[in-house]
Amino acid sequence: MTIQGKRGRPSRRIRLEEIAARCGVSVSTASRALSGVGGVRDELRTTIIETAKSMNYAIPASVAGRKVILAASSVAMVDSARSQFTYHVLDGLNERARLLGVELVTRPVATPEDEVALLRESERDDRVAGCLFLTLDDDDVLTLTAGFAKPIVLVNGDDPNMRHSSVTPCNRSAAMLAAQHLIGLGHRRILFLMRRGRRTIERRYEGWRDALVAGGITGFEDLVVEVQDWLPELASKAVKERIATRGLDFTAVLTAGDSLAFGAIAGVQEAGYSVPADVSVVGMDDLPLAAFCNPPLTAMHIPMREIGSAALSLLLDDMAHSGLPPRRVELACNLVVRQSTARARAGAEPHLPAP
Repeated sequence: MTIQGKRGRPSRRIRLEEIAARCGVSVSTASRALSGVGGVRDELRTTIIETAKSMNYAIPASVAGRKVILAASSVAMVDSARSQFTYHVLDGLNERARLLGVELVTRPVATPEDEVALLRESERDDRVAGCLFLTLDDDDVLTLTAGFAKPIVLVNGDDPNMRHSSVTPCNRSAAMLAAQHLIGLGHRRILFLMRRGRRTIERRYEGWRDALVAGGITGFEDLVVEVQDWLPELASKAVKERIATRGLDFTAVLTAGDSLAFGAIAGVQEAGYSVPADVSVVGMDDLPLAAFCNPPLTAMHIPMREIGSAALSLLLDDMAHSGLPPRRVELACNLVVRQSTARARAGAEPHLPAP
């Protein structure tokens, strides 16, 4: 909702944080009061509601007791068990749901038939406020959502056609910052280790490429190494094979995920080289294990819990403001420097394999 400024132009939209600041309460307290959730004194709730009205803030209908369907892809479920990225996203999502009194119902989606059944169930149930699609963003899936009457938000995914709102980390700029960190340490031959298949990962590849181009580095087309899964052992094998066939023709590795970084460190070490003396390694995720591997991993910290929390907030915002266009929300990431990176060795030259 907007308020009219000078000459009838809409002003910027009032944010929940401003309501909270005006009332001297936390954002969570303001959110509970405006959403009708328990745990807020009646007098305080009235004050917050009246303040919001005076600032022309669009107060959403109460969401307490409503249901949100979480459609989780098989990729998300496998990832949750393996690397914990999805686990932390779900943790943030569940915490936000508890705060708002929303019932979160998880449904696995492995086939188009699963998705059709889920959408039909959601449309029939008046208690369902909308759906969250976790790691479900391929074109076939999104095509099936055409005409769905309730809001859908993509969690850790995006829709290039902007049919639905989405929440992701800033994948492209995060990878660019990670690569720039390595360039700043003097590295020019930076391997990019990835598993293709999702747009979010392609954005990370693009960020690595952006940094090299901006740094005036050329001839990097042969520095992309692909694996077929996110398993560390596959990353280790790929790195060792690269060194065995081409020598140590790189001084750093940036991976599209921490699990591949763990494998890259092992592969470099098993090939007889040292991290970071010979090769620096940077991951993307900053999973809890990153601080405990040997050496501790430098990584881009992805705000995993905040992705889940923001996705639910975006969904409820769409429910309260049906006229809003789809939005793509990207959350900022930051670099956590540990012991897996160092300056490039002086006069670094490729180590060729023995004839």
